[in-house]
Amino acid sequence: MAILQILQYPDERLHTIAKKVALVNDATRKLVKNMAETMYAAPGVGLAATQVDVHEQIIVVDISEEHNQLMVFINPEILKISGEQDGEEGCLSVPGIYETVRRADNVTVQALNLKGEPFTLEAEGFLAVCIQHEMDHLSGKVFVEYLSQLKQTRLRAKLKKRRREAL
Repeated sequence: MAILQILQYPDERLHTIAKKVALVNDATRKLVKNMAETMYAAPGVGLAATQVDVHEQIIVVDISEEHNQLMVFINPEILKISGEQDGEEGCLSVPGIYETVRRADNVTVQALNLKGEPFTLEAEGFLAVCIQHEMDHLSGKVFVEYLSQLKQTRLRAKLKKRRREAL
């Protein structure tokens, strides 16, 4: 397994729309293992393939304290949403930045598992937020794009300054 490089906002590749996985095979399973290892090492609770510059519809999520309940969603689709919640979100592609975002409180998602078999999951609360956040990446959207233009401008300036200081 390998730790993959996570793209950093505002990298344009984060805005690439992911394509459906045509066939779940050994290459898909290897990518998922590498994505999970990358997510755990970061550390994070979710990661989309888009964030590691692979533009396929794959997300991994693990919100457990022990990091032992990995969920894999291949070609995920939200079938139903309900409720609303405002919550603070962060992102491995926007390190150190946390902002309040409004999301659905409940989602029903359909996807394929690592065997290529379809499944449906009803999620609520934090898990529902994580699934929506990661699925946004597959559509080329980063959570900071839910913020006002002013906040986005300030955020880009802050990140640019941080990168300059790191050099």
